[in-house]
Order: sequence, then structure tokens, then C-alpha cells
Amino acid sequence: MIKEANSASDTNKPELRISEDGSTTLYLASLDEHYHSYHGAIQESMHLFIKEGLAKLPPSESLNILEIGFGTGLNALLTLMHKPASNIHYHSLEKFPLGNELTRQLNYPELLGDEGLRLLFNHLHDSEWNREVKIHEGFYLRKHLCDFRDFCSELKFDLIYFDAFGPDKQPELWSAQLFGNIASMTAKGGLLTSYSAKGTVRRTLEAAGFKVERIPGPPGKRQMIRATKQ
Repeated sequence: MIKEANSASDTNKPELRISEDGSTTLYLASLDEHYHSYHGAIQESMHLFIKEGLAKLPPSESLNILEIGFGTGLNALLTLMHKPASNIHYHSLEKFPLGNELTRQLNYPELLGDEGLRLLFNHLHDSEWNREVKIHEGFYLRKHLCDFRDFCSELKFDLIYFDAFGPDKQPELWSAQLFGNIASMTAKGGLLTSYSAKGTVRRTLEAAGFKVERIPGPPGKRQMIRATKQ
């Protein structure tokens, strides 16, 4: 069960909560939605995006990664920790950035057991928007302050972390138009991972040019999607 760590009177302001593995997550009352699984934020992100995404890519000297939803910065931190390539150019989209009063309370660096991670995690959040910033040797972050639907790039991404709120909460972010746009920016053989395994999501991705697999999900989630650009 998630335990409330602090409250907020404004339903549009995320509340800090503790998930079952002890890691923090956020709850947004206006959508009645958590940023991560209540079974455990870290274990969910590790499974969805690192184990079933990043670790499945072929060896490469350089990778371009696109994250749909920077949120708490957990996916970026885990990618930095587990990066398989000499250079990663990590692009992340976010329309509603979190403030420092929340990000400084997120406990991922401490739970992941490396004292130096707190400085890197803060750097991820403090880095300037809309420009590429070197976070660590071989890891470059560009946070795009924008609506997901407005983003376009000439880059071809090797990996997409599709980490938007669920299709039942924000259906406009799971549209054929959005997935078509993402497909146009995905390299051939590139991967997209998502916690949603709904049939409508699978069919929309297939129509956009992806081969879609339903694979075992993280704890509490029977299936997830991994899609490969054809």
C-alpha cells in the first residue's frame, strides 16, 4: 500500500508518496494517477525501460534516446547508471516540470546505494531546459519543455521510453497521430517500451509501423508492450 508522505490542497500539485519497495513516487489528484506503480517505483522503471528496453539494444558506440515524460527523472538516472554505449544523447519531453521542493525529496539516489548519485540526480533536474547539457562523461541530456504532441526532431531515436499517463487518463497522448509522429523519429530496428498492453495501443502502434510484442510486465502488471520499428 502507498503511504502518504505529504499532502497538497491543489489537485494539480503532485503529492509525494512512498511505494511498496520504499522508493518515492508522486500522486496527481486531478487525474487520480501515480507517476509510478505503487508496487515500487524503482523496480517498475528498471523492468519497463532498462531490462526490457535499454538492455535489449545491440552494442553501439552512441545511442539517441527519447523519453515521453521526464517526470521524476528516475528513468534518466537509471539510464545513466546502466548505459551500455560510450555516448548517450538523452532527450526528454515534459510540459509540467516539477519544482525543487519535490525533486529534492525523491529518494532514488539513496536507495540505489551510491553517494554520488544525489549530485547527478540534482544535476538532471537543475539542468537548463531546451539545450543539451553534459551530465556525466558520455551522458548528454536535453530536456524539452513542450507538449508531447508538438515535438518533432530530425534525429532518429534508437529507444523510446513511452512514459505518459495511461490511455484512460490522457487518451490524447495515445493517439494515432502521436504514434505516427514518434514512428517517423524512430530508427529502423529501434525499440519503444510502454507499461500499457491495451489492444487499442498495440493496434495503433502496428498501424504506425511497429512490430508489437506483449511481454511480462513488472510486479503488479501482467503484461507490457515492447515495439520494434520495421
